Amino acid sequence: MTPLRLPRAENRLCHPDRLFPAAETTRAIARRLYDSVAGLPIISPHGHTDPRWYAENEPFPDPAKLFVVPDHYVFRMLYAQGLRMEDLGVPTRDGSPVETDPRAIWRRFAAHYHLFRGTPTRLWLDHAFASLFGFEERLSAANADATYDIVARALAQPAYRPRALFETFGIEAIATTEGALDELNWHAMLKASGWKGRVVTTYRPDAVVDPEFEGFAGNLAKLGAITGEDTATWSGYLEAHRKRRAFFKTYGATASDHGHASARTANLPKADAERLFAKVAAGPVTAEEADLFRGQMLTEMAKMSLDDGLVLQIHPGSRRNHNRAVFERFGRDMGADIPGGTDYVTALKPLLDAVGNEPNLTVILFTLDETAYSRELAPLAGHYPALRLGPPWWFFDSVEGMKRFKEQAIETAGFYNTVGFNDDTRAFPSIPARHDVARRVDCAHLAELVADHRLDEDEAADLAADLAYHLAKKAYRL
Repeated sequence: MTPLRLPRAENRLCHPDRLFPAAETTRAIARRLYDSVAGLPIISPHGHTDPRWYAENEPFPDPAKLFVVPDHYVFRMLYAQGLRMEDLGVPTRDGSPVETDPRAIWRRFAAHYHLFRGTPTRLWLDHAFASLFGFEERLSAANADATYDIVARALAQPAYRPRALFETFGIEAIATTEGALDELNWHAMLKASGWKGRVVTTYRPDAVVDPEFEGFAGNLAKLGAITGEDTATWSGYLEAHRKRRAFFKTYGATASDHGHASARTANLPKADAERLFAKVAAGPVTAEEADLFRGQMLTEMAKMSLDDGLVLQIHPGSRRNHNRAVFERFGRDMGADIPGGTDYVTALKPLLDAVGNEPNLTVILFTLDETAYSRELAPLAGHYPALRLGPPWWFFDSVEGMKRFKEQAIETAGFYNTVGFNDDTRAFPSIPARHDVARRVDCAHLAELVADHRLDEDEAADLAADLAYHLAKKAYRL
């Protein structure tokens, strides 16, 4: 099946020329470029969708659980305007009651849809509503019940089950993200099903790498139990990671993912690393010791990547779970990860001294700190063979964020030291919408370069395909 595409016609929700330049000559170039890439398969190597969806292939329960409850891009905006997360059906850590009526959740969402004006979330939602469900008018309180019924009826049809939508969207490969202690049961079930859709896991070891992660001591013990290694020793701890990485690779993993507060790396002598780990394992440690250990483990993971081929993704600069009250009530990843200033040049030096010149290693840098694009990230990626730049991340996964990234990074780093576009979605229907936005922004930017006579149009067409598809596929070894 080919990806769903909106027709080239006026649509109140999705104008066919959205995000293209206003100048007619440049807009015409952007249209031609977009037409050449709009139907390319989707590579989604950095996703956070639930592998259970694909393994069980059951219908999505209801419109609220598809669009609102799992998506912090949606409920964080509503929360910022005073809506209670409980009233949006977001589960609590202690199991205390939350709204369970999906129609009531949808009504609240619809009544506040105007809050998303001008945001990337609005672009994604409108695209999904129009292309998947045929909406022809904006969501609002007035049409909440009617639109709920449209979506609910569609979700009951076989064509709207996860595997069918996966194929309809034209997804060639998608990565989920699981913790180091996950037994990957849903991936095992999916593998045994015989379905041909490519869903791979990603190794996310934060819970057993970050000494400040809740339950860290217990996590270390569990890591030892499931690997048969003595994780009270430095050598046993490292071997346990090697075994888990190998296990993840049996379920298709091509990357690891690391969400540290800073980009700090370290490359301590073995004796010093052993002493630091002994402190970490015994606990508690100071904030400085915890940060140093996280930095040491980034370098250790990079060294392991040289052996096993996993791509190393680093996500520094996010002050995670900044809202303590929300974290304590609802847990992690509730839309309260806030950008902070990030040093890359000094912080990455130990890792780069160790492995930065390795052409067979791929380290992908993401950031929430836009000020680092031109000053640090572009020059680093434009020099070290191991480094690549990921696209603007999280709520910078946006039109203006993409433009700023291109303006500040591409002249120095070049297009081919980036990894094109990959989405950070949790809501399954937004995947094709996000890729459509990225392809339109890319084509608009390339059209400007053609109009300025900095590129020939045939070169721009090649680049459009690379940015939409080839760069991500190559970088993530998919």
